[in-house]
Amino acid sequence: MDIEAEIRALQLDSAEDNNGVVNPEDAKLEKVEKGDEVEVEGMKDEVHGRSQPGQAEPKVKNKEVVALEDAEAQEEMETNKKRHLNVVFIGHVDAGKSTTGGQILFLSGQVDDRTIQKYEKEAKDKSRESWYMAYVMDTNEEERVKGKTVEVGRAHFETETTRFTILDAPGHKSYVPNMISGASQADIGVLVISARKGEFETGYERGGQTREHVQLAKTLGVAKLLVVVNKMDDPTVNWSKERYDEIESKMTPFLKSSGYNVKKDVQFLPISGLLGSNMKTRVDKSICSWWNGPCLFEALDCIEVPLRDPKGPFRMPILDKFKDMGTVVMGKVESGSVCEGDSLLVMPNKAQVKVVAVYCDENKVRCAGPGENLRVRLSGIEEEDILSGFVLSSVVKPIPAVTEFTAQLQILELLENAIFTAGYKAVLHVHSVVEECEIVELLQQIDPKTRKPMKKKVLFVKNGAVVVCRVQVNNSICVEKFSDFPQLGRFTLRTEGKTIAVGKVTDLPVA
Repeated sequence: MDIEAEIRALQLDSAEDNNGVVNPEDAKLEKVEKGDEVEVEGMKDEVHGRSQPGQAEPKVKNKEVVALEDAEAQEEMETNKKRHLNVVFIGHVDAGKSTTGGQILFLSGQVDDRTIQKYEKEAKDKSRESWYMAYVMDTNEEERVKGKTVEVGRAHFETETTRFTILDAPGHKSYVPNMISGASQADIGVLVISARKGEFETGYERGGQTREHVQLAKTLGVAKLLVVVNKMDDPTVNWSKERYDEIESKMTPFLKSSGYNVKKDVQFLPISGLLGSNMKTRVDKSICSWWNGPCLFEALDCIEVPLRDPKGPFRMPILDKFKDMGTVVMGKVESGSVCEGDSLLVMPNKAQVKVVAVYCDENKVRCAGPGENLRVRLSGIEEEDILSGFVLSSVVKPIPAVTEFTAQLQILELLENAIFTAGYKAVLHVHSVVEECEIVELLQQIDPKTRKPMKKKVLFVKNGAVVVCRVQVNNSICVEKFSDFPQLGRFTLRTEGKTIAVGKVTDLPVA
């Protein structure tokens, strides 16, 4: 270090002696001596995005670097040509969501045989042989011991045309809030139903999670649904067409009533998650002679995905944050694109931040578009100043932050003896926000048949009603009008562990 410092001092002196003109020989020398230094400078320049004055050499280098980087960015965009979809696995507890997710990862080569053998042994030791595939998705000990998913598991796999992110939602009713945060990031849902005798019935009847999950998925913006009838290999089912048809005939009217267009947006198919039948390749005719439809991978590949605007104002609801060489936030981009070096706002705090790095799945990228699940490293904000539910948004068009808004609600089912009226309190779930809210005023009731507001003044409403009301929250939250940004304008109201209403934001107060 001392020698370097001395050389530098000498160089500076010689530069001053020549009235600030550096000798060509000196410059050469300087270049040799300062090999490392130029690199450091180059790096600094990349960070600052501009080369410092009085350094002709690195300036040229920087232009080349920028040109190279642009080319790389272009290339990166090309490699990311595969469309990206978030798939959430929903359904009643023990329908086989994690097992199906694990099997998908195994079949698409994300998990090797040795790991599977290890899980098989581990499951055998716990005398739970059939759970070994679920261990791929359920990674923590508590989930493995109980055999219940608690947190939303994440994993990635690819088919010929599409990159998928699996979100494995918990089916147990105590963990519905976790399931909501999982489904709010999803584009398509895979509803897993157990064909085993008695299991479909418990999941489907009142109080079963199959119903609640479907209603939540619809309100959270999961537009397309694959209904996967699992456990077809079970001895009580044995790939029986009668059982499959019975489940399809019971589910269809319910899916219709939840708002799905069954012909366009829903597809049924039989699988066995444990054996992997009809998942990557079509099921063998010797096992199931009556099925002529696609297998799970084909069905996932064929799903049309909603178009998003990469040039729209940037919006990324923050799901999670942690410290890692700075503040890192996680979330799914709902609109717009983000690049390294961008300046953004963290709303509702209006904190100005700079994007230091962008990671998509596990890889560092320069830019990322809508629909991607990202981790973004920010400078200019502390990790403790961010809460999940905050939104990373563009500076030019920031997302509105409000404490009150007008919404259209559909009441699903209230708790017994509860009346839905002004003063009603519930928990509001909107994208990744969870806030307590109060209904301040019922404005008008909508006639479900004509979809027009009714004339008479409304004081309270019952189950099944559609009502326009004003909702107030304690802390300011980020929402958009449903008509502008469906993903950031739809919400659910829950109380005491039950979903009581779903709604959309129709109007925001003028700022």
